[in-house]
Amino acid sequence: MDANTYSLKQILTQDRRYVVPTFQRDYEWTRDGQWELLFTDLEDTSDRLHQARCHAESLGEPLAKADKKVQPHFLGAIVCDQLSAPAGGLDLRAVIDGQQRLTTIQLVLRGVLDVLIERGSARVKQVRRLLENHPDVVELPEERYKLWPRRRDRDVWPHAMDDAPPPPSVHHGYLKAREYFAERARAATVGVDGSDRTDVLVDALLDLFKLVVIDLEDNDDAQVIFEVLNGRQTPLSAADLVKNLLFLRGELSDEKELELVYDTYWAPFDDTWWKVAVGRGHAQRGRRDVLLSSWLTAVSTTETNVGHLYSEVRHYLDDAQRKTVDVLAELRDFGKAYRVVVGAENAETAQLRRSYRRIDSLGFTTALPLLLWLRTRPAQLVPVSDQERAVRAIESWLIRRFLLGANTRGYGKVFVDILKSAAERTTIPGVSVADAVIGALRGNPDQLSWPTDQELVTAFTTRKAYGGMTQERIRLVLSAIDEHLQNANLKTEPATFDYDKLQIEHVMPQAWRDHWPLESTDAADRQLEAQQRDQAVHRFGNLTLVTSTFNQSVSNLAWSVKKPEFAEQSSLQLNRSIGMCPMWSVEDIQARAVVLAELAAQVWPD
Repeated sequence: MDANTYSLKQILTQDRRYVVPTFQRDYEWTRDGQWELLFTDLEDTSDRLHQARCHAESLGEPLAKADKKVQPHFLGAIVCDQLSAPAGGLDLRAVIDGQQRLTTIQLVLRGVLDVLIERGSARVKQVRRLLENHPDVVELPEERYKLWPRRRDRDVWPHAMDDAPPPPSVHHGYLKAREYFAERARAATVGVDGSDRTDVLVDALLDLFKLVVIDLEDNDDAQVIFEVLNGRQTPLSAADLVKNLLFLRGELSDEKELELVYDTYWAPFDDTWWKVAVGRGHAQRGRRDVLLSSWLTAVSTTETNVGHLYSEVRHYLDDAQRKTVDVLAELRDFGKAYRVVVGAENAETAQLRRSYRRIDSLGFTTALPLLLWLRTRPAQLVPVSDQERAVRAIESWLIRRFLLGANTRGYGKVFVDILKSAAERTTIPGVSVADAVIGALRGNPDQLSWPTDQELVTAFTTRKAYGGMTQERIRLVLSAIDEHLQNANLKTEPATFDYDKLQIEHVMPQAWRDHWPLESTDAADRQLEAQQRDQAVHRFGNLTLVTSTFNQSVSNLAWSVKKPEFAEQSSLQLNRSIGMCPMWSVEDIQARAVVLAELAAQVWPD
């Protein structure tokens, strides 16, 4: 980030255009809200400068020395992003943050200029240079103005900046501001003793009114910058910044009907649903930001850093040289795919719906670029059957590794590599994209293996599940196994459950010591048996799901009391074998863990 403090004269006398993106908010500053306070600050600064000069004159000191001792007034900050300009053309800056402030500064200068023109002041040319670029570098009419507002206000801006009075039919906050500042300037340029205070007011405005100008660099996290500058409780959305960037580029490329393009492609993303934050902890992002990150990863086949999303989209657009409408149409398609993947809309088949639901429940957003890419491919390249196979393979790879407690670091690169491989295979006639995805999962170069059935058995019989993973994930695994059993049991009518409402139950209670006596009489054996129970009690073999009808009052009681409750829960296939078990020991827990592992291997085949 390049941040520097400049006087208005230093910033605005350069031949440069500050362009406000099309779909930024309205000009909202008002007389009561900001104008009056701003001009009062100018008068106060002018008074300090006048007093310092009077004092210097009385001492016979140079006025320039006195000016340097006067405390400047800081107007705050603006954030700009440098845009590419035609060779030899005017330097371009997009006003990403601070458009209200910069616009008002221009209107103050215009109001002061009106008074200077009325008075025939020699300072007219100097102040005009802060509003207009030099005629020698201007080729198009709009290049005359230092500031070029958002698209909706561009017809009225010349009236707000030109010397000629606006037509009576033109009404806008710009014109009201200009008139207000001119009235205040007329009064401020005349001292209480009738003296001419024009020069001191102009010098205070040009030299002592200062702005912090922040020019974004390649890796700046613009959202964090804005949050710090504006004291906002929540950071600005990267999606809003990207939206402004896209449409501003479209304008500068003279693309047509951008308002229609906005309504057709971007307007759906303004819906509240898209602004909801998803994810956990510091990784929380609005859905639009998650979508943008996934889209950019997919189309660039490079991992995207969501913390620098704006700058990375900017780099991609610089390199890709794509039209705004084409990028937005692609984003719209990815948005539709995203809604299906996260369950907001239904997928084509029950298997796809199950797989999407489970992947989304795990929260592995690194898989999203690949999932969205698969859904946005033409049907002739990736038919629904191929999508089903590919997505089920992704689900299996993710859940098997999760069940082992495998490290997730490197997943982003793995899925980008898989996407690249699948994209390359789509160019080969007769090659299945699903086969490409499955092959890449099996042989990814980062050695993040697809766990075997035996590794699942080891994980189920040795790994601490309860307390080692979230209850939501435990419920996901157990409900998927029960759903599989329901569908496989052709002798009974499958029962349907809202698995999210089922409760996780320890068959052998966590507090087993009160009602589950140890069998051994030898002290050493009893200690070993107790250790084995403490280890086994939180493994998958001892965990199950129960409905709200399960009598929670028996949860910690002896097996003879608790067993009938499991018999009543037999509509859950998970509990059939439990309810028929004559006793419940560490050996029973281990045996059930093996069975569950084998069932998990069927739900998530390798």
